[in-house]
Amino acid sequence: MHHGRTWIALALVLALGAAAQAPASPALAAKTSQARTASSSSSSAAKRKALHQFTGVVTAVDKTSITVEKGGKNAKTMVFTRDAEMRTDGDLARDARVTVYYRDEDGKPVARKVVVKGEAPSEP
Repeated sequence: MHHGRTWIALALVLALGAAAQAPASPALAAKTSQARTASSSSSSAAKRKALHQFTGVVTAVDKTSITVEKGGKNAKTMVFTRDAEMRTDGDLARDARVTVYYRDEDGKPVARKVVVKGEAPSEP
């Protein structure tokens, strides 16, 4: 018999919770939906403008791009397009260890700043 009371109480709590979350009017629901859409689009815009970084060894350099390879267990190679206003701290050359600060622009990494850490260790 006590189980019946428990189920009734649970159903009442769930019903009150659902009623509290339901918007009072369709106009309020539309405003809430628009606010969610605006906040999600602004956060995705912020992610695109955020600077990311990638550290590795330069494997190729030319006037328009830089190729950097990260070794180890999760090896990865990235090709960066050089930004017109890209800054370089140090001598950017092949086999230099670098950290590239970049932004994703139209799905492609564009290097904004390159910091040269030193040369990669020589292989035996």
